[in-house]
Amino acid sequence: MFGKSKGVSPKVTENQNYLKKHGYLQGDLDVALNSCLEAQGKVWPEEFDALKYIEAALRVMPVLKANLPILTFEELRLASDLVAAGQNHLFASWPPAGKQDADKKRFFAQVAQLNAKYPGGLKAYHTNAVKLLAEAKEGKNPLEGWTPEVPSGERVSAGSPAFLAFEKAGMDVVGQTAFVLVAGGLGERLGYNGIKIALPVDSVTGKSFMQWYAEYILAFQARACRGGKVIHLAIMTSDDTHAKTVDFLSKNANFGLKDEQLHVMKQEKVPSLVDNSARFALESKDAYSLETKPHGHGDVHSLLYHTGLVQQWKKLGVKYVAFFQDTNALTFRALPAVLGVSVKNHFDYNSLTVPRKAGEAVGGIAKLTRTDGTTMTLNVEYNQLDPLLRATVNEKGDVPDETGNSPFPGNINVLVLELTSYHKTLEATDGLMPEFVNPKYKDKEKEKFTKPTRLECMMQDYPKLLPSGSKVGFTQIDRWLCFSPVKNNVEDAAKKAAAGTPPESASTGEADMYNASAEMLRRAGMNVEYGPKAEPLGIPVTLGPQVHLAPSFATTWFELMKKVKGGSISATSSLVVEGDCNLKNLELDGALVLKPCGKTVVKIDGLRESNKGWELVPLEKGEKAPEEIAMRGYKLVQKWSRTLAYADGKEHTIKQ
Repeated sequence: MFGKSKGVSPKVTENQNYLKKHGYLQGDLDVALNSCLEAQGKVWPEEFDALKYIEAALRVMPVLKANLPILTFEELRLASDLVAAGQNHLFASWPPAGKQDADKKRFFAQVAQLNAKYPGGLKAYHTNAVKLLAEAKEGKNPLEGWTPEVPSGERVSAGSPAFLAFEKAGMDVVGQTAFVLVAGGLGERLGYNGIKIALPVDSVTGKSFMQWYAEYILAFQARACRGGKVIHLAIMTSDDTHAKTVDFLSKNANFGLKDEQLHVMKQEKVPSLVDNSARFALESKDAYSLETKPHGHGDVHSLLYHTGLVQQWKKLGVKYVAFFQDTNALTFRALPAVLGVSVKNHFDYNSLTVPRKAGEAVGGIAKLTRTDGTTMTLNVEYNQLDPLLRATVNEKGDVPDETGNSPFPGNINVLVLELTSYHKTLEATDGLMPEFVNPKYKDKEKEKFTKPTRLECMMQDYPKLLPSGSKVGFTQIDRWLCFSPVKNNVEDAAKKAAAGTPPESASTGEADMYNASAEMLRRAGMNVEYGPKAEPLGIPVTLGPQVHLAPSFATTWFELMKKVKGGSISATSSLVVEGDCNLKNLELDGALVLKPCGKTVVKIDGLRESNKGWELVPLEKGEKAPEEIAMRGYKLVQKWSRTLAYADGKEHTIKQ
């Protein structure tokens, strides 16, 4: 049964001799070992470890004896690990070798992929799951023993002298910053069948979120990089979004980003769990496929490490990594200032935050201290923060301070990490974030789940991995400047609006983009009227004037202030500014598009432009419209406009 090999190595001889001496293993294993020899051409592979094969085969014998002849050594090893982890049920319905063999191979291909992507493999996933499920059943509080207090950080008013100073410091390092976009979600929750980064930011330009982000990175690059250096962008996708994201980028030539600076990383899923023993679930209609679910956006850290991007960026001299979400276009208005805060305070980890109402359903950043003196600063979910405060420092819980807001700033999952510290931490932890599990029980004994659950992790839990003495803080900036995500469908957004909470819909995201740009112009000295309020689809918004200030025009508030002097914009106007422009005493009542390309400069000097302009018109009841328009409840009607577009590399002064 052992076969013959030319030039037999000591390793092979050792294995053969072991088998000859232990005849009691021959019985059931004869089939398995002969099958293996058959697969290897009657010759033991040079480094084939028969002892490990025997161990694995003995373990799976009770459940897979009839299938041993078709299993490769790698498949046998995976099966052995699954059986050792109590997953025998996965093979319960398998017929003998010769039947459904292709499906069995498909099963092991999936298992191999899942095993390779989870740090430590599926054995580690199962071990972690058993522990966390037991703690969940016991009702263990992960924050027990910790006392919260207000953390250290910077609370900065948008456009203030402090804000401008932080912006300047941030722009000094933005060329040495890599950006990471977490884009694993589809737009189904919004009533949109595509990927969310393909949604338009606004109606007047139709630019997608992805184009907006790419324009910002290219604008930062133009202002901060020399000698052909580029700013890198990594995008985390999922099974649901990966192919669509790659195709979307390809069809749009990466929106101007070079292949060398753009990195798309696909997040893998993890097995679903059916009970407290952490048994893996099979798909309901496929006995040869594990049911899997997303592991959470905390996987972004593991992906950056295991793809080698963090190591590559370190070699390239990158100092900071900035993480942002897929449908919050306002983020980049604040990121230079957040970078500046990190530089000034030498933060290893810095969260962009917004003022938060006491009790608001938004996580709060808190410093936690344990009785042994251990401290950590991180996001505490709103449903944990209030009970924790009541149990430790204030029986009233999360209450307003003198500003009328909670003293604990609101987390929006925009993060800036110092790269050297980040790399060291990922090396020490293999990039695996702290996990949690949230099973829904259908019995009081907490033995049965209403549906399969899974382990999850969150990107903002990264500070739990940092060593003692690490500097963790926050930057709080006015919500109107930096936070208006697009994540709710029309019905949910209308309910939120009725309850007095931010609707966070496509229409409010667009309106807040216009309003933030208009407010920046006001504070730069321009008289910009306030538009009328409307309620398309029951969602209150102010949609005028429509002001779109592209990143190529100004990436910072300081730059914008240098380019704007005086002027006025009526409440019903539309203004789109791209490229190198200066606006001096512009008086606009209508629609105006400024679009110089390359090194061309447009200087507006006293221009008075009046035309019929553009209008955002409510959709008629039953009117058919594309999804991205229907979710807003209105469409753009272009009556008249003036466009000044030049690409000759010259300077153009426009007075009439």
